Amino acid sequence: MLRAIGGAFVGSVVPLLPWSSRSGGSEPEQGTHVGPIRLNRNESAYGPSEKALEAMQAGFSSANRYPSSEYESLTEKLAAFHQVRPEQIVLGAGSREVLRMAASAYLSRGKRLVLATPTYDPIARFAQAQGAETKAVPLNKTYGHDLEAMIAGMDPSTNLVYICNPNNPSGTITPRKDLEIFLSKVPSNATVLIDEAYHDYVAKSSDYASFIDSPIDDDRLIVLRTFSKIYGLAGLRVGYAVASPKASQELRASRLQWGVSVLAARAAAVALQDREFVAVVAKQNRDDRQEFFNQSNARMLRWIDSQTNFVMLNGGLPPQQIVDHFQKNGILLGPLIPEMPKFVRCSLGKRAEMHEFWRVWDLLPPHPMAM
Repeated sequence: MLRAIGGAFVGSVVPLLPWSSRSGGSEPEQGTHVGPIRLNRNESAYGPSEKALEAMQAGFSSANRYPSSEYESLTEKLAAFHQVRPEQIVLGAGSREVLRMAASAYLSRGKRLVLATPTYDPIARFAQAQGAETKAVPLNKTYGHDLEAMIAGMDPSTNLVYICNPNNPSGTITPRKDLEIFLSKVPSNATVLIDEAYHDYVAKSSDYASFIDSPIDDDRLIVLRTFSKIYGLAGLRVGYAVASPKASQELRASRLQWGVSVLAARAAAVALQDREFVAVVAKQNRDDRQEFFNQSNARMLRWIDSQTNFVMLNGGLPPQQIVDHFQKNGILLGPLIPEMPKFVRCSLGKRAEMHEFWRVWDLLPPHPMAM
């Protein structure tokens, strides 16, 4: 949903706002950053838990061993966590590898991939490498998946459908009930891959529920998760799919053997069970997100209602000008999205980083903002 705030002129005339009590504590210190502030890749600002860090350190002593037992242990823990059988879990070196597996399993010359645009699109490149056709369907007016248009874009050659929910880069959710109706209309020959990378950031809502949380026994349904986001392990590359035994076997056919290292598997296994840390980071992210909305509203900016750890922001200036301005001031923002030509994407950072973000924002030249 697009939030719009009207005003006359926005820019350096707006003073830096006091940090909300919602964020807690005193105002952040300035001038303590080493290197650029990275608000460009939707990484967790809070890193891994202490328990995960300890598991990484302990893993160094096994660096001379291949990760066979670690694979089994992490797979069993994930199966228990999601209340499925171990053969329904497929590990990958990040979610990208699982996307590559899906493209290899279901796409080839003469087959079609259907997905939204814009969305997280590595799978489109994997489809191209397989010689498959890609049908990209624009998001709807509320920046969610246009499910009816996606159905209309399918034909007998459609073998794989990709849904990113919440979607990257829009940050929006597509309601569960709408997805259930959609799944009932998808041709029987097509497999649907639902990417839930940002699942843990979603605020409780009747519109959203994971497709893992209900019995996942449909051979045509694959759900993708990652340790790169709320668990703070993006640099270790651990992702996984939850699917029926049949679909899992099809994915494993092209899996990179032992692509997840001993260090990564041990850290992920411990991170998965540190539910207190996940709950703390999820709450902090909700607070950070609300603070971002508050600061945007005070500057009469427009933003899309995100359920992730990033926000698409319409600043009323050409996005390239905004990105260049921030880069010159030591802050990296997300890549420009051609399908969303008025927006820049900003990942949520820690309090001090976001305070610096708004300080730099207020250095932009004054500019008119439409009602």
